[in-house]
Amino acid sequence: MVQEKNDGINKDMVLPPIQQKRPALSWELKIKKKLTVPTCLGKFRPFVGQCCHQCTPDSLRKKLGQNSSLGFYNLLSVNETHTRYRGWLVRRVCCMLFVSGCKANASPVSNRLERVCQSNRVKEALTAQHKAPEGGDSRGQINSLSPFLPLINTCIIPGLLRFVGWVMLKMGASMFDSIQVNLNHLPALHTASQEGSLLVYVYMRQSIMDCVLVPLVLFCRSLRVPYTVCPFQIYSHSLSYRILYLSYRSILQKVGVVLLPSSALTEKDAKMDSLYLPVMTSLVRELLHEGQAISVGVSAESGQGCQWLACIRQLMKEGSVPDVTLVPVGISYDCVPKTNIQVGLSSVLQWLWSLFWRRPGGSVRIHIAQPFSLKEMCESGRCRVDEWLPLQDLLLPVILHNRAESVFGRRRMSWLLPSSHYASELKEPNTERDLSIAITLHLIFSVTSCMAVMCTSLVSSLLLYRHRKGVSTSLLCRDVAWLTDEVLFRNRDVGFGGSLVEVVHYSLSQLAPHLIMAAAPSRKDPFIIPRPSFTATLHLTLQAQIVTHAFISEAVGACAVSAMLCEVANSGIGSRVRTGSVDGEEVTSDMEFDVVLCQSELTEKALQLCHLLPPGFMTPCQSSQSFALDAIDCLVRCGILIMEEIPRDVPTCDFWKREETLTWTTSDDPYHSDSDREDEELRSYKISQPSQCPEMLFFLCSMLAGHLRALCWTTTGLDLLHTPLPEAEFVAQIHSHLCDTANKKKQHYESCSEEAAYTAVRTLIDLGVLSEECQKEGVFLGVTPLFQLSENRQKLHCFISQYLYN
Repeated sequence: MVQEKNDGINKDMVLPPIQQKRPALSWELKIKKKLTVPTCLGKFRPFVGQCCHQCTPDSLRKKLGQNSSLGFYNLLSVNETHTRYRGWLVRRVCCMLFVSGCKANASPVSNRLERVCQSNRVKEALTAQHKAPEGGDSRGQINSLSPFLPLINTCIIPGLLRFVGWVMLKMGASMFDSIQVNLNHLPALHTASQEGSLLVYVYMRQSIMDCVLVPLVLFCRSLRVPYTVCPFQIYSHSLSYRILYLSYRSILQKVGVVLLPSSALTEKDAKMDSLYLPVMTSLVRELLHEGQAISVGVSAESGQGCQWLACIRQLMKEGSVPDVTLVPVGISYDCVPKTNIQVGLSSVLQWLWSLFWRRPGGSVRIHIAQPFSLKEMCESGRCRVDEWLPLQDLLLPVILHNRAESVFGRRRMSWLLPSSHYASELKEPNTERDLSIAITLHLIFSVTSCMAVMCTSLVSSLLLYRHRKGVSTSLLCRDVAWLTDEVLFRNRDVGFGGSLVEVVHYSLSQLAPHLIMAAAPSRKDPFIIPRPSFTATLHLTLQAQIVTHAFISEAVGACAVSAMLCEVANSGIGSRVRTGSVDGEEVTSDMEFDVVLCQSELTEKALQLCHLLPPGFMTPCQSSQSFALDAIDCLVRCGILIMEEIPRDVPTCDFWKREETLTWTTSDDPYHSDSDREDEELRSYKISQPSQCPEMLFFLCSMLAGHLRALCWTTTGLDLLHTPLPEAEFVAQIHSHLCDTANKKKQHYESCSEEAAYTAVRTLIDLGVLSEECQKEGVFLGVTPLFQLSENRQKLHCFISQYLYN
């Protein structure tokens, strides 16, 4: 393969020809006169995708000294140089020759079915269902497992894999402008594969294209194609499509795609069958015994897919598998392809037919991170779960009793992993379950950290959080350049390149259906406004999520500052003026104010907000207290806060004159600091621009406003529900309430998505506001007696709304 050189940031990225040949715009000429636009944005490319230095130091040590950038490889750019042949005929069929030369490992099924049937898990599940045949007849077991036979018999046929790979490359060329793959960690992946390591690829679920891209990239790089656990179901109600439907499933199962049972439309429906999880766990065990690779997608909002990582760890604990090498894969889209979990076959055929008539739009950036050992992560002990506490123990004393200090600990998110995986531990401390959840959260954080920030994400974030009422194109270009530097400074890669004008023009063309662009005759600079609709706002919010992940520490700190400013405003103090000629303080209402914020109070506010964050924003190997302190320090580095100088009789650095007893500590104590001896009450900050609050502060506060506002609206909507209700119906009614509230206000549509409703309901369950009751019909949700009092619901609403910048 020809590897493209990378001398600077994104020099390998080339915008589509339609963007390069466009005519010059009036606002483009204006920007070129006012700005010195470099040929490439940024000055360096961050080296992303390294494994955690705390949890997996040995795996990280293997990569030391190998940080040379290998550049990127465009998956769709296939030419004769990628084959062994040359000539005009080769240029016509180079894609077919390239695919035929890629390595494809066969994986025959052999006696996999018998081994799955003989596993203890499957036998116990059959006995519990009273389906176990008398005398242990294997044929009777196979008949009992007939709905799962296609899943167990999933295999990889090299010839069919090459054909499907060629089709996927042709389809990818009609869907995307380019698919750029980061090559930095591929040598380590080749080494791990040659050493016989059992590879498990983990990615975030965004679209059905994720299930396609991961195996396609590995196939084109001559790596072992993994068995892909696909959560999407394609169904057909028409008899005319039935044969085509069965053929489609058969083809996918012969290229390593593990589909849901034909009787289940969703993963939740599949789990209702008590045989599904034992059969799938046994199937994963047999695949790993065969030396196969596995690809799994996880969801941070719903926890879907986390059970497969828990199964792998459980197999390691039992000794069935010695070790597994985990490989996070970050996939970033200019525009995420729309995909429903349940897809009709007729709609799939229409979509495939439309690919031949549409122009490609958007790019994809794929980062394959550094492989690391799951056994090492489990044995390192850095992902501690002994400090995990229920959310109600962490926050209810603060919310209801107005306690000044929070309880030290970390929020337990047990709903990410259903208790059915650890039925034997229901009456005991779920330490193993919590550890599996911690590893899953760490993987979600690792995958998100190596995802590139696309240009559409930057523009969406600026339009939503900084210029909600509109912005001129020239000012938007300046902000894109500023935000790009901020993202690179936080060691996040970007998925675009070229001149500033080209990047902004390309982003606006991709987001055009969700924007309103107006240009007055007297002005040559167009004005851009995000379209005030439900669909447009949700699309921009989805694109801006990766930017929120990059700025999460600053966003938490900014919301903590906003909460303290809210307390100052509610106290009735208009401003404080400090002068050298007047002793004391003078309070006025029209002069410049200077608010001093105590560090301990700021840290407490940030710590309390940390517990309300959705999963995936914090790594489990970092304590909540450390994250809260980092959030405040980030605001100092941003220039939002300035350390307040407090006059002392004795300088802080003069230890000889301080009347304190020096204490000795071990030199290797990682939590020791010389500054710990200072009185934390004497440390304080002030806002860098007292006359007008900086725009950066409000920009950061707006990043978490959607999640916090959904919590507030959900708390208010509890009065309208007649509980208890089934969980699905409860979430549906909350979602309807969020949509109705946004429609009445005609704004804040980012707070009424289905994911926002589900996350808000899970947070209120953890807070003890809602109770779960298991019945024969399923799980029912109801309001607990403590929060049936309107006074307590009002306290909860006030606690959450203090972090909302108004």
